[in-house]
Formats: sequence, C-alpha cells, structure tokens
Amino acid sequence: MAAFLDMDRRQSVAEAAVTASHELEPERGLIRMWTPIREACYDAAEIYLRLSRTEPEQPLASAAEYEQAIHRIGSATRTLDEFYGAHRAHLEHAMAVAAATPQLAHRARTEAHAVAQALQSPENAAFADYPSVRAAAGALDAALDALGAAAGAGAIRKQAGQVGQATAALRAALDQAPAQSERARNTLASVTTRIGAVRTRLEGLAPAYSALLREFNAASSADLTGNDRRATEMLAKAEESLAAARAALSAGRPEEALDHANAARSQLSVAEHNVDAVTSRLATLRAVRENPGAKVDAVRFRLRDAQHLAVQRGLTAEWGSVLDAQLARIDRAVDSLTGIHPDYWAYVRDLDAVTDFITGVVQRMRGRTDSP
Repeated sequence: MAAFLDMDRRQSVAEAAVTASHELEPERGLIRMWTPIREACYDAAEIYLRLSRTEPEQPLASAAEYEQAIHRIGSATRTLDEFYGAHRAHLEHAMAVAAATPQLAHRARTEAHAVAQALQSPENAAFADYPSVRAAAGALDAALDALGAAAGAGAIRKQAGQVGQATAALRAALDQAPAQSERARNTLASVTTRIGAVRTRLEGLAPAYSALLREFNAASSADLTGNDRRATEMLAKAEESLAAARAALSAGRPEEALDHANAARSQLSVAEHNVDAVTSRLATLRAVRENPGAKVDAVRFRLRDAQHLAVQRGLTAEWGSVLDAQLARIDRAVDSLTGIHPDYWAYVRDLDAVTDFITGVVQRMRGRTDSP
C-alpha cells in the first residue's frame, strides 16, 4: 500500500507540473513525453487496486501476483522520477509561475478598475467622449472580458498582459486629454498660416505657367496642364477642413478638430506639390537653357567614375560595354537640343535616366565585390 500511495503522490505532483508547463510553454512538448509515463502509472495502479478488492466470491490474489503488481508500481515510479528529475528546474519554475498567476490577474484587474474609476471622476468626466479616451476605454473593457474568459495559466497571463497594456493606454489617453484643446488651437493657427502662404504661392502659378509656354517647347510643360486647377481645388478643400476644425474646437471636440486640421494639412500638401511642380520646372528649364553643358558634364563625370570603378575592381568584362553604351545615350540627348525652342525637359529626363542607370550599375558593382 505504501508503494502505491507514494506513486500516486508523485504522479499528482508531476501531473500538475506538466500541466503548468504545457499551459505556459507548450512548445517544449513535455506533455507528449509525460503521457506514456502517466499511462504506465495508471496501469500499475489499476492492477494493484484490482488485486486489493475484497469482493464476495472473488478468490484472493496470490503472493506472486501482489509481488508482480508492486514491481510494476516500482518500475512506473522510477520512470516518473527520472522524467521529473530530468526536467525538475523547468517544472518547478512552471509550478511557481502558475501559482503566481491568480495574483497577477488580480493585480491587472485592480489597476484596470482604478483607471476606469478615474475616468468617472469629475475632473475627467469632460473627456469621456473624446474619441481617444472612448476607444481606450472600449479596448480595456474587451481585454477584461477576455481575461475573465481565459483558462489555463498561459492564457490568463497573456490576457492579464493585454489588460495591463489597455490600462496603460487609457491612462495615457486621460493624461493627454487636458492638453488636446491647446494642441488643437496651435495646430489650427499653424494651418491658417500655411493656407495663407499657399494662397500667395498659388497667385504666382499663372505667371510661371505662362512663362513656361512662352519660353519653352510646349512639350516641356504638357504634363503640368491642370496643375493650377488642382491646386485651387485642394486649397478650397483645405479651407473647408479648417472651417470644420474651428467649429469642432468651438463645440468642445478638440480631437475632431485635430482630425480636420490634419486633413487640411494633407490637402495643402497636394496643393503645394502642384504649385511647386510648375515653379520648379520653370527654374530647372531656365538653368539648363542658360548652361546646357553643365548637366551633361555632370553625367559624363559620373560615367567616367563608374568606368574607373569597373577597371579597379576587375569588372570591365562584365560592365565595360554596358557603361560604354551610355555614351551614345548622352550624345543622343545632346543632339536633341535643336530648333528655336529645344525640348529642354526631354533633355533633362534623358540625362537623368542615364544617371539613374549608372547609379544602379555602380551599386551592383559595389555589391558584387564587397560581398563575402
């Protein structure tokens, strides 16, 4: 009887430890290793208990049968001990972690409830409808529900962590809420200034576009047709967004005001892009017209550097002819500058394409020789 009780006690300890391990670190696979050991314990216990029954008309078990049953119990216990000994440190750690899990979950709930109560306080009540606060509070409620439904130490600890993160997020939202109104006011002031600047720049768009058409080949600005209309439309949308932001701020909804202000910023970026595309094109074409050779000289210099690199690194056979072919592309770009109004933009794009190609070749050559 003592051997049976000892095995049963050891099995219960090991079973609890393996269960904790599986819940916390299932990837270790200890439950798969434990299952046949547990079954051997069950079989030994069943045989022993069957022999120990004293039912009417049941013949008494022989001494040899008892001895065999005790031997099976001893063998199962030794296998159990070997398994536990091999994994003792991990199993005892898993048990300790599992034992601490309820306290961890309790602490997570306590902190969550404290923050939720703070949300109901008079000083924070005004912020309850802020989208950031409302979203954080909803996330915390969902995390608490998930923690309540979790089973097993691993799942509980994971959900307790989620509750902790949601609690921190709600606390941060509450901490930031009082400053949102001031932030919104500053942002609206910045957007107002930027709108004025874009409107001023937009006023110079028509003269710039007119200069493009007057001074250069029409093909040089064909892709910019309609930029003035698009810029004007986006500026008008930005002004509408700014008006909506001001209304939201006046109504005590600073986060909504910030959303509208951010929309205005995006719309202003589009308007600025359309304006800058015209003015920068004009500046680029005038610079090229003034000194067409400067750009081609820069491209030829990059080509010579690339050719020298090919020679230095012993890659002439692979890249020499490829780089030499770029000379013809450069010459064709130069030869295209003919007529009263040469297409300087095509000239710029062709040379930029050669530059990009050379850059790619250089990167491949460096990658080939620098790699181990």
